[in-house]
Amino acid sequence: MKIRKLTISDYEEMVRLWSKAKLPFKPKGRDSKKAIAAQTKTNPEFFLGAFKDNRLVGTVIISCDLRKGWINRLAVDPDYRHRGVAKALIAESEKILRKYGIRIFCVLIEDYNTVSKKLFKECNYIEHSDITYFSKRDSDEV
Repeated sequence: MKIRKLTISDYEEMVRLWSKAKLPFKPKGRDSKKAIAAQTKTNPEFFLGAFKDNRLVGTVIISCDLRKGWINRLAVDPDYRHRGVAKALIAESEKILRKYGIRIFCVLIEDYNTVSKKLFKECNYIEHSDITYFSKRDSDEV
């Protein structure tokens, strides 16, 4: 397996993988080709793909607010799960964020997603059940 930066030329493969992995995405909003193109230009290191035999089998998008790093859009092809792909992408995400001086790594996981919760616990993340998440969106596509 090889991990490398993703570019906009990988967009169709990313969308295919997100669909196959049943990861919800917003193709008319924040996950549109135009939005992803702008994001990859701004922070090219923050888009990672895991490849096996030149096939995209895992993705992650990193973000940060200069205090905390966020692991977003982690997806692994169901045919390649339980082979260390997700853990490798998490480790590489943390490595990149450390280069920016980030020492706090975060992820938001929906309560029903017990598989992801277990994965991040195995990677030494601590679940905080005392935090309530609020958001405000200008539309359903963002």
